[in-house]
Amino acid sequence: MAELEELTDDYKKASCDLLLKTKYFNICQITCCRALQVAFPRNVYYPQTAAYSESVKSYWSQQEQNLRPNCILSPQNTEDVSKAIKILSRYNTAGNSTTAACQFAIRGAGHSPWAGSANIDNGVTIDMRAIKAVKVNSSGKMVSIGAGARWSDVYRVLDTVGLGAAGGRIADVGVGGLITGGGMSYFAPKYGFVCDQVENFQVVLASGEVINANAVDNPDLWSALKGGSNNFGVVTRFDLRTFPQGKIWGGTIYNTIDTVPAQVEAFTNFNNATNYDTNAAIINTYGYSSRIGAWSVANLLVYTEHMTNPPVLRPFTDIKPQIASTMRLSNLSDITSEQVKNAPYGLRQLFITRTYGNDPQFLQSVFEIANETLTARFAKAPGLIYALAFQPLPSSITVHGARTASTPGSKNNTNINTAANALGLSPSSGPQVLALQTIQWARSADDTAINSAAREIWKRADALAEQMGMRRPWLYLNYAAQDQDPIASYGADSVERLKAASRKFDPQGLFQRNVPGGFKLFPGGGGIGEM
Repeated sequence: MAELEELTDDYKKASCDLLLKTKYFNICQITCCRALQVAFPRNVYYPQTAAYSESVKSYWSQQEQNLRPNCILSPQNTEDVSKAIKILSRYNTAGNSTTAACQFAIRGAGHSPWAGSANIDNGVTIDMRAIKAVKVNSSGKMVSIGAGARWSDVYRVLDTVGLGAAGGRIADVGVGGLITGGGMSYFAPKYGFVCDQVENFQVVLASGEVINANAVDNPDLWSALKGGSNNFGVVTRFDLRTFPQGKIWGGTIYNTIDTVPAQVEAFTNFNNATNYDTNAAIINTYGYSSRIGAWSVANLLVYTEHMTNPPVLRPFTDIKPQIASTMRLSNLSDITSEQVKNAPYGLRQLFITRTYGNDPQFLQSVFEIANETLTARFAKAPGLIYALAFQPLPSSITVHGARTASTPGSKNNTNINTAANALGLSPSSGPQVLALQTIQWARSADDTAINSAAREIWKRADALAEQMGMRRPWLYLNYAAQDQDPIASYGADSVERLKAASRKFDPQGLFQRNVPGGFKLFPGGGGIGEM
């Protein structure tokens, strides 16, 4: 290799810490690949090979597909992951340096939209997709899921034995990213976030040690992984609670855009219900297509019991006129597969989120802001599909993972919930609205205009929210754009617990320095030296 030949003998013997400060930085990354290849001769893939190309093309967003790691490792089991992390951790920089010699990405299904979230340029990508076994335990009360599985893999197994689990609402979404980012599901009103249903995480630490994190073993890590993302180790298995589940009623009803006032009224009443029906779930979406040149409304409705058109959902099903409806009784595999066609692969993608208060006038105004901005800025972009979605976030969801819970007679009438997640939400906040812009488009030439306009929409909505008392601080990590800071939105107490878990389980900061993707606890590596 010409670059290696150019090096002097002294440089050949130098550590990657020294090479980091020279023009030979990328040689460190190649050295990491070669070290992995020695350990995994059949499972390290290089550019211009079929396996490498398949892995890169399997990412959902075009932004992630465009990145080019020096090599891709496909571990086959937890032991492989442990061995790989031991190798990669040898190149971690010492002391307080904020750079990392052997940078790597960890991917499951690869459904995160922004570039670098689960892929990397000039580093190593660990492709977890081969670790996808799904096994129900003998009691039928728990399912063990490999971190590379998609939710379609999970539901296919559970449907055959009459079981369900809180999980993704789109079949192609990966298990690992959804859970460690919190995870919304059709069962959220009944069971909380998906992470709240995890009994145990199997985790590979920076040292290569494989541990379990649950209510008894490493409970601080158990809590941290419920929303703390990829900051602590590589999760290789999730043990998730299951429950008996038959057919559910679900699908999508499409309405004309002139029904917006009725839509927001029905939505806010649903979210504000005193006796919230925990079997019901909805995503209320306002969509625009540049191909059609028009808006429409799509209500994704699910009722998790065997009941057609239940009363709680009739305020939506009664809205007229309807353009089309796919509502039916079916299983989780079928209902979640329907949404895959609405999220095609290979386009440019943007997620960007907010949380607001529950008010119909405000939500209608947010739609009007989106309509005005889109029309003025990017309505004609080729391949554009714009969606503004509202999802209910009632107390019935947030109570399951709240840090404190009311206990009559206890001091201050609260006690610490040892099964708490890291998300920092409290049921005392009342019903909130999880708001999301998802945008897909065809050309990179439109990136600046679309990214700028999406942020302008939220800027204007935020200003109105401040005026109306509708602004809420929380950001859902799985919907956050790269320049957002969802972990900070969890609140200072939660952030400090996450940092404490990082210091304890990753004292050298491998997953802060060497894994640049995702949302970091110590951005740029700052603060790790104080561990």
